[in-house]
Amino acid sequence: MDKLVIIPTYNEKENIEKIVRKVFSLPGGFHLLIVDDGSPDGTGAIIENLQKEFPKQLHLIERSGKLGLGTAYITGFKWALQQGYEYIFEMDADFSHDPDDLIRLYDACSKGPDMVVGSRYTRGGKVVNWPWDRIFISKGGALYTRMITWMPVHDPTAGFVCYKRKVLSTIPLDKVHFVGYAFQIEMKYRAWKLGFKIGEVPITFKDRKEGVSKMSGNIIKEAMYGVWKMRGFSNHH
Repeated sequence: MDKLVIIPTYNEKENIEKIVRKVFSLPGGFHLLIVDDGSPDGTGAIIENLQKEFPKQLHLIERSGKLGLGTAYITGFKWALQQGYEYIFEMDADFSHDPDDLIRLYDACSKGPDMVVGSRYTRGGKVVNWPWDRIFISKGGALYTRMITWMPVHDPTAGFVCYKRKVLSTIPLDKVHFVGYAFQIEMKYRAWKLGFKIGEVPITFKDRKEGVSKMSGNIIKEAMYGVWKMRGFSNHH
């Protein structure tokens, strides 16, 4: 019981069964925790049904209403630490992250770094199916974040990550401020500020095929302001 993949969901009924089966087909004994924000489309019920087939590997936390990505991960991280997992992963439900890459993230993380990021913007990384303006905003945001924080991560908003247990047990999870994309930056920033080593492996990010993207102007604003806020607080606040 050393590897747990956390997937937050909101209305992912088109993808969820496929992604669960895919992760469980991988070698290495990955377990899954789905944190569902009360999806009205019945995502939770699909998971409950699959739990009969995978009673030991598949876990579900149902939350009432849309509480945001960051809080979903924090809830998942706390659960993972309580259960004693050694390697804890973040991954999207919609196949924009290739589940096969979990093996590469784990291999990289087990060889040294405390945290490994599946990176679109390191050498060899790619983005597929995105309009140019989205790539521009995302790449620009990554560059902006690096300039302001000095953090040595090419893809600071990446949501495909492997953490060693010690990283999540050292970061004060209740003090993490942000819930949107800035949450991803903040987690990496706090880990780096605490002296943890962050590695990156190149991934190909494919935009979702099923369902609806959850990107908005507010998310971008939060990330832009959030980066300055982060510089203002150290891990003590």
